[in-house]
Amino acid sequence: MENFKLTEQDRATLQYKVTNKLRELILKGEFRMGERLMQEEWAQKLGVSRMPLREALRQLEVEGLVKIEPRRGAVVTPISTEDIEEIYQLRALLEGQAVVKSLPYLGDEEIRELENLYNAMIKLKADENDVEVFMKLNAEFHRILRESCPWRRIQGFIETLWKGIPPYTPSLLSNHLADSHEEHRLMLEYVKQKDEVRLRRITEKHILRTKENLVEMMNKK
Repeated sequence: MENFKLTEQDRATLQYKVTNKLRELILKGEFRMGERLMQEEWAQKLGVSRMPLREALRQLEVEGLVKIEPRRGAVVTPISTEDIEEIYQLRALLEGQAVVKSLPYLGDEEIRELENLYNAMIKLKADENDVEVFMKLNAEFHRILRESCPWRRIQGFIETLWKGIPPYTPSLLSNHLADSHEEHRLMLEYVKQKDEVRLRRITEKHILRTKENLVEMMNKK
């Protein structure tokens, strides 16, 4: 396995960077199902202390990529491309419906919030620090789009699907931020126009494109 050691300059946001690196390696199939991630070994490989590594493993457990077991430590439980297909297909279906049901309730205040988030996102660069900010802005943008949907069950299903990989996808696909910017611009435009057909269509396209890019990344060895 290659040398993954982080440079001194990289260590400004250690936990974030360690989490990203391990997440990427797990999704690309660098570990076997059930393989242990030894803290001391990986702290040495990445050139960090064990503290950010422990925090990274806790985050990966929340995402379902590792399981922290008594006496064994962190054990890899990788998500497959089939899992990604399922998560993102369901997200496209449910969020496409949710934004349509939410649209009549999105007023001037919500549109201003969406505009502010969009403008903040397009100012960001594709480096690691800005991608971390983008992830938070992106999640908030999608939350506002769907939060006024009166169907509580669909909201619950979507929240479940967002737990794990989806919020962190931008950190894996930072070279596709330009595509996301354009899709967000169109979402905002269709909200302003109250065009539910095109809003549903671009929301579904946005999610399914992300799925395809993520599967492509996972299949590259």
